[in-house]
Amino acid sequence: MTAIPTFTGDANPYGGGDPYADYRTADFPFTQYANLADRNLGAGVIAANDEFFAQRENLLVPERAEFDPEHFGHKGKIMDGWETRRRRGASAGHPWPTAEDHDWALVRLGAPGVIRGIVVDTAHFRGNYPQAVSVEGTSVPGSPSPEELLADDVKWTTLVPRTAVGGHAANGFSIDVEQRFTHLRVNQHPDGGIARLRVYGEVAPDPQWLAVLGTFDVVALENGGQVEDASNLFYSPATNTIQPGRSRKMDDGWETRRRRDQGNDWIRYQLVAQSQIRAIEIDTAYLKGNSAGWASVSVKDGEDGEWTEILPRTRLQPDTNHRFVLDAPAVGTHARVDIFPDGGISRLRLHGSLTEQGVAGLAARHQELGG
Repeated sequence: MTAIPTFTGDANPYGGGDPYADYRTADFPFTQYANLADRNLGAGVIAANDEFFAQRENLLVPERAEFDPEHFGHKGKIMDGWETRRRRGASAGHPWPTAEDHDWALVRLGAPGVIRGIVVDTAHFRGNYPQAVSVEGTSVPGSPSPEELLADDVKWTTLVPRTAVGGHAANGFSIDVEQRFTHLRVNQHPDGGIARLRVYGEVAPDPQWLAVLGTFDVVALENGGQVEDASNLFYSPATNTIQPGRSRKMDDGWETRRRRDQGNDWIRYQLVAQSQIRAIEIDTAYLKGNSAGWASVSVKDGEDGEWTEILPRTRLQPDTNHRFVLDAPAVGTHARVDIFPDGGISRLRLHGSLTEQGVAGLAARHQELGG
């Protein structure tokens, strides 16, 4: 585990104007991965030992934390994050919390996976942030209750050891633990507030579940698909195209800047494993005056395979879900959607099933990760 970079100490008290003007952040090397703690995937903060000032659920709100300097309630200042009360010692002779005192929250990841990086964001917590944080992970099948997760027989692996953090800052940690996790325990020492939690990584699906499904979306994020690269990310991330459900607004898809050349935009994907694709959906929901004009889809088998077009360049309509049935199954491990000339799509669905090679590879990977 490496903190890149390190922020410590208080931020200055809020002095008016833009509250983010003195916010401390950096470009972290892991943010190209999907956020496994995304509510759209099904993530949730299922328990916390204390949330006196601000609710634990705020940790996973997708938007950045907001700050209203005049917003107070019956319990004090209302913060857009998770904030616990101030800890106290056992007696007047020792009024300070002990070194072991801490608050915790249990987070269910939206999809099990390998974690590549964590951001503990203390935005707007300037003098009331935790002195240090630590994060542990575990893998428990099914839908365990908080009581089951806190049982003595559950093994927790340290992902972020107890580390000093800074106020009003994005505190980032690179993770180098090649295991599959389903839940996290976020600890703040001894107390305080955290605005947001982001958990970046790669989805590691359950092969048994996919085998029972048979036919499923082989590029979906929740099933283990991922975006490898894209030509342009000016307005929104390409990962939106493989999120669950239909887009709910324009920025819940992928939109590129306007091109002024003769090129085109594209996204390249890695499928969950080698698959047979039988049907394609390209959705332009909420993209009306800015949807792609045309699109094509290609696949390749293996990193060194040749790209083969399986859907020729086809006219798209704005705000429409387009469905295509292939004449014959297309086998591949990677896919690419090209849009012409620019604009956007909201979702891409590639319906199919794993090949025998894909089943074997996914099972081996699952075992390797301790699944």
